[in-house]
Amino acid sequence: MSFAELGLSEKVQQAVEAAGYTTPTPIQAQAIPHVLARRDVLGVAQTGTGKTAAFTLPMLTLLEQGRARARMPRTLILEPTRELAAQVEENFERYGSNHKLNVALLIGGVSFADQDLKITRGVDVLIATPGRLLDHFERGKLLLTGVELLVIDEADRMLDMGFIPDIERIVKMVPFTRQTLFFSATMPPEIQRLADDFLHNPVRIEVARPASTAATITQRLVATGAEGHQKRKTLRKLIRAAEELNNGIIFCNRKRDVAQLQKSLSNHGFNVAALHGDMDQRARMAALDAFRSGEVPLLVASDVAARGLDIPAVSHVFNFDVPHHAEDYVHRIGRTGRAGRTGTALTLIGRGDEKSLAAIETLIGQPIAWADGDLASLPEDEPGEATERRGRGGRGRRDEGRRQDGRQAQGGKDRGGRDEGGSSEGRRDETRRRRASRNARSEETAPSPRNGEAPRVREDRRPVQEERRPQDERAPARRNDRGRHRDDDAMPEAEIGMGAHVPAFLLRPVVLKKRTEGE
Repeated sequence: MSFAELGLSEKVQQAVEAAGYTTPTPIQAQAIPHVLARRDVLGVAQTGTGKTAAFTLPMLTLLEQGRARARMPRTLILEPTRELAAQVEENFERYGSNHKLNVALLIGGVSFADQDLKITRGVDVLIATPGRLLDHFERGKLLLTGVELLVIDEADRMLDMGFIPDIERIVKMVPFTRQTLFFSATMPPEIQRLADDFLHNPVRIEVARPASTAATITQRLVATGAEGHQKRKTLRKLIRAAEELNNGIIFCNRKRDVAQLQKSLSNHGFNVAALHGDMDQRARMAALDAFRSGEVPLLVASDVAARGLDIPAVSHVFNFDVPHHAEDYVHRIGRTGRAGRTGTALTLIGRGDEKSLAAIETLIGQPIAWADGDLASLPEDEPGEATERRGRGGRGRRDEGRRQDGRQAQGGKDRGGRDEGGSSEGRRDETRRRRASRNARSEETAPSPRNGEAPRVREDRRPVQEERRPQDERAPARRNDRGRHRDDDAMPEAEIGMGAHVPAFLLRPVVLKKRTEGE
């Protein structure tokens, strides 16, 4: 079957031939006629089978009639990530070279003013991520009442990223009489429920079993130590030993691991770029363009690059981390072996990854072969773990040894506070003897009073404070300058008022003058 038999317009067929395509993929051959017939379509196909062109080509044919109005797009395409949205825009530019259509891209990281200007002029095709689309709508810059065709692409990724509430809100804003195209690589129960709510009597097109992998991809498991530096060493060996490695994508689960791994590979002489969600849009597009052009052969990325990115010539995919969700494995390795090409997918497996591996093999319906021995071939005490203990625990062991020696010298205490060598009663007796010795020394060194002179009472300089804050038996003991607890028995009692000291002016006799008669 050729594209001419699908009912596409002459302009679209010329653009497809100029792009070098002659035969449609199965998803394209089955979906395009139903889209042209204005039917709702539910498309399920493994990644890399040409789902983007399955809705792009018929949309171009349908948009040849009519014109756009200000702030009211004619069609709306929702994508989960900025990269996917930009890729769809590139498809419209490639296949719509013979059309005069206005295409607008609403994604984060780009100025609102430039996007508002395009919307104001009127757009035929609006490609957006849910968050930025709602931002424009809430600002009053966008109306969705003129949408004739709605496309929800990578629906399972929308579910994973938490966009489903936004999608449900957007669907309520578009007309009920719209045509809806729903595409996904996997079909979990949640996505099936949404498809039932959004689509009206849809045509279900399933060209491959959901969550299946392409037969052109060689999948292998590589046993490695669970420590970070050991995994990085194993990855470097795989990259150097890989046959026919033109370029490759290395996937990590966490964004911070992406930056760390990219830096490590760069330090070992590899030409590598990084791509994750915390990067600004300009840096993300620059890294992706450098990888597409071949300027950078290796790309370390999070799952932001696992869905729908069309880079046909990727020869290898390395899973540095086993994905948390089994469906992500299908999307990751789907970056290679696209459009009938062969590819290789290598996954690093360490102890603790057995459960995730079992979920992946259950999902794809087949076991994955090991490259050079399974986890049983790993040593019991992995080199990475021993190295980390030596580097991190050397000082800790020395300190622990000192603490143990101190406990042995003092009789020791266990974690519950109980004495291991001596009794708590003996320790209290020793404390009393020390206090008594200190008190005796204080009395011997104290200056003796002069003959015939009463001993002087120490003057307390805080009488008011003592009255306001009487000594509480429950209050913690005060400390002296050296930090040792004072003996409460040796402390003098607090004096009340002026104590034994009477000021001299109070002891002077009072002299009263005699009053004269004239006074």
